[in-house]
Amino acid sequence: MGFFYENEPGRPKEGIRRASKRTSRKLALQVKFSMLLHFKEYGDNGSQLDFFFIFKNKETRILKLVSLCAGAILGFFLLVLVVIALYWVYSSDKIEKENQLKIEKFLEDYRALKPSRYSYADIKKITNQFKDKLGQGGYGTVYKGKLSNEILVAVKILNNSTGNGEEFINEVGTMGRIHHVNVVRLVGFCADGLRRALIYEFLPNESLEKFIFSAAMKNQSLGWEKLRDIALGIAKGIEYLHQGCAQRILHFDIKPHNILLDQNLNPKISDFGLAKLCSKEKSVVSMSAARGTMGYIAPEVLSRNFGNVSHKSDVYSFGMLLLEMVGGRRNIDVTVENTSQVYFPEWVYNHLDQGEELHIRIEKEGDAKMAKQLTIVGLWCIQWYPKDRPSMKVVVQMLEGEGDNLTMPSNPFISMGPTRTNGRRLERPLQQELAVISELE
Repeated sequence: MGFFYENEPGRPKEGIRRASKRTSRKLALQVKFSMLLHFKEYGDNGSQLDFFFIFKNKETRILKLVSLCAGAILGFFLLVLVVIALYWVYSSDKIEKENQLKIEKFLEDYRALKPSRYSYADIKKITNQFKDKLGQGGYGTVYKGKLSNEILVAVKILNNSTGNGEEFINEVGTMGRIHHVNVVRLVGFCADGLRRALIYEFLPNESLEKFIFSAAMKNQSLGWEKLRDIALGIAKGIEYLHQGCAQRILHFDIKPHNILLDQNLNPKISDFGLAKLCSKEKSVVSMSAARGTMGYIAPEVLSRNFGNVSHKSDVYSFGMLLLEMVGGRRNIDVTVENTSQVYFPEWVYNHLDQGEELHIRIEKEGDAKMAKQLTIVGLWCIQWYPKDRPSMKVVVQMLEGEGDNLTMPSNPFISMGPTRTNGRRLERPLQQELAVISELE
């Protein structure tokens, strides 16, 4: 780096002027390949001093490089800040919109899933003019429908000639207060004049009956582990009905047809048309007539000779259902080749009582153990007298355990009296006539 100065433009000193002339060409070359800085200074007498600083090529390149790097870094930093700020604004706006949409969807779904009243015109719209029929039973016809978004429902149109509306009242009054993973949810209902309908959540795999009775499903039979999971889910659902609600709910129609399966084959109890509400402190239920499906009705529901009607009546129905799950057939089947197997529960009891293993769809290790566990639990549940049956809470514990400590119950196929002699119960003839006791509410 070099510098020179010039005093009083117009009156420069001679030496300096000559020096300037001598070095003008050299200075020009330097300025061409260097950087020239020019500073002016004025004295008190008006004189002017000119300072020229010349930076040579190497220093100039370094300074330029540093300046460029600093500028680039600063520019990049500012660009990053701008990008971050824009992204933050965009993300915040996007999250806010997503949250708003989530809330709106929740409110829409909540309105749809909360039991609501619909008109018959709404029912026709929901079912697309009753286009997709799912099934038909004694109480009405079931159609597939759609409420909103992706909420599919099953709409049950009740027959006008069915009863005096008791089933409708039972369903709405009972299911409207139930919230359990193993109980079908009531979405809504319709009471438009004589037209009545019930709207349930839609379960794609239909009923358990299809999996254990249908010949078309024999190649898709459920494994023993899945059967135990289903049995445990049903038991937990019934236990909830008996103990988990403000009032005890007795279903009175537990059977494979009324157990629906969701997309993951989780069971859900449905059809509360025959249900009754009672206080938890009340162990006995009065009934004006027997209710339920033959083959699953507890003996005391048909005749008070066997005891009082109570929550143990549902235990009996569950036991009969469980044994049908084990056998993969109806408990009474006159088409079987071996006549001893016509009544499956008695045949399987005798089989186990003689110490024989169950050879029913045994495919892998552990199947025989689970089959035996489910069978013993089912046999405990179908004891003739209600006091000999376990509660659903105990049934759940029996199903959750390994099954090693389960003992065989008394033979439920020999009618026995309530007293014992020499450690054995006095037997009663099974063929006695059962007198149905009619009780007023």
